[in-house]
Order: sequence, then C-alpha cells, then structure tokens
Amino acid sequence: MKLPALSDFNFSGKKVLVRCDFDGGRLKENLPTIRYLLKGGSKEVILMGHLGRPEGRVVEDLRLAPIEEKFRGLLDSKNIIFLENLRFDKREEENDEGFAKELAGMGDFYVNEAFASSHREHASIVGIPKFLPHCAGLRFASEVENLSKVLENPKKPLVFIIGGAKPETKLPLIAEFVRKADMVLVGGILPKFQNLKLKNVLFADLTEDGFDINSESISEFVEIIKKAGTVVWNGPMGKYEEPGGSEGTRRIGEAIANSDAFKVVGGGDTIAALKKFNLLDKMDYVSTGGGAMLEFLAKGSLPGITALK
Repeated sequence: MKLPALSDFNFSGKKVLVRCDFDGGRLKENLPTIRYLLKGGSKEVILMGHLGRPEGRVVEDLRLAPIEEKFRGLLDSKNIIFLENLRFDKREEENDEGFAKELAGMGDFYVNEAFASSHREHASIVGIPKFLPHCAGLRFASEVENLSKVLENPKKPLVFIIGGAKPETKLPLIAEFVRKADMVLVGGILPKFQNLKLKNVLFADLTEDGFDINSESISEFVEIIKKAGTVVWNGPMGKYEEPGGSEGTRRIGEAIANSDAFKVVGGGDTIAALKKFNLLDKMDYVSTGGGAMLEFLAKGSLPGITALK
C-alpha cells in the first residue's frame, strides 16, 4: 500500500499540523516525525490530538497540559505549538467540515501520525486532508507496512488470537479474520457471547469464575501457536492483572514469544500484559492500535488511510 510519505515533501518554512496519538501514554512514538519536521526547517509544528472521552465538553482532568509538559521535556524547541484536547469540541467526533476547515486554516500541511485513531471518521483524521496537502507520519507508515505483512503473503499457518472485552466490536470482525486466517483462537470474555459455528474458529472454555480461559483451552491454544508461521494477538485471555486470572495470558504470551513465527501484537491491555510478563521485546512488531489494528486487518484499510490516499 503506497501512502504519501514525509520524504516526498519539502517542509522548509511551512506550518505543519500533526495529528498525534496521546491516549495510552504514546508520546515517544510521535517524536521521530516531529524531529524530522523540525530538522527539515518547519516554521511551526502544531501538535493536536485527544485524551479520553470528554464527549464534546471541557473536562479538567482531560486537559493536555500535562502531556505538553512531558513533550517539552523530550523536545527542546520553541517552534512547537500544542492545541487543546480536540474532543472538547463536539464537532471533532461529528466530523464537522467547518471544524476541519478551522483546523486546516492554522497550517500549510497535514501529517497523520495517529494510526490508533484512524479507524474513526473524525474531523482531525478524515476532514483536514480535504483542505491541505498531506502525508503519513513515520510511525503511521510503519504500522501500515508491518500490518500489511499479515495480509500480503503471510508465512503460514496464519493464526489470529483475539481476547479481551468489547464483544460488540470484536465478534463481528472474527468472521472477517476467518477468511484470512488458518485458525482464529478466541479468549477473554468473548466466548460468553459467541454464537458462531465456524470450522477454523476455536472458542476457549473459561474457568468457573469466568476470569480466565481454562487449562485445557490453554494447552489447545499453545499447540496451535507452536505450529504457526504468523501470529497476530490482540486482547488478553483473562483478568491478567489478578493472580487468579493471569495464567492464560501468561502462557499464551510465552508460547508466542517462543515461537519462530512472525509475531504481531497490539492493543493497550495486550501490551501491558506482555510488559508485566517481560515478553514484549520478544515480539516482532508491536502496534499502537487496538481497534484500529483489528479493523485494518479485517478490512485492509481505515478511514484515515483512505483520507491520505
């Protein structure tokens, strides 16, 4: 998938709007793009993003001042301007064209570095590119490149492991993954809501308290992972934060870490669990996207990608 890239443009003397990822403490992932723009002589780099779900009103705890302070500690530059939480204005999530135009009016160029939010049709994701020349940020391009390896001639067998919560968003995607994967393994709370009967989908059995997948399902999953050529994992197998719910997530994490497969993981809880069990550095690619990663793998694109193309 060919996206317009930073290297295609000259940013000298330009005011550049950068849609960043701030949720989940993803600050450092934005830095290479910002440094690239500053080094390229940008007149101003205007950073914008959101935090949480303020639902179109000002929520003091969701102001971006603490994030700005951390950023300024990491970047010594006077050429950076920080906008307030975009979701304080309800027009952001409404994808209001007037709001997109207002934001676009602040700059000469737009860069999307918010892959994890690019499954949302919001003004700062899909609206601004209508009014400004635009491209993908370095991290955004890396996400598309690495996740595309799962879709384009992956090493087989291709195994998807889906867990966590959010049955309303994840279960409909399983039918899409089935068309691409040799096996889809499902844990977390999702088996409680399943009504799919598909030959290459294996729903875990849960422990009596429902806090984890049981030992038989762990063993079944581990055997399948051992034979995989490519593994994609999004969502823990249980309440990994609690001693009684961590066994499934830990064992599945260890099986993936020890596998020779190309290993792709994503989602905040999955990354937190892998950090807890000291397994994160054993993965080949760690995606910043949770829902965005799953939607890209299910559909092959995202609204934010379409807007850039």
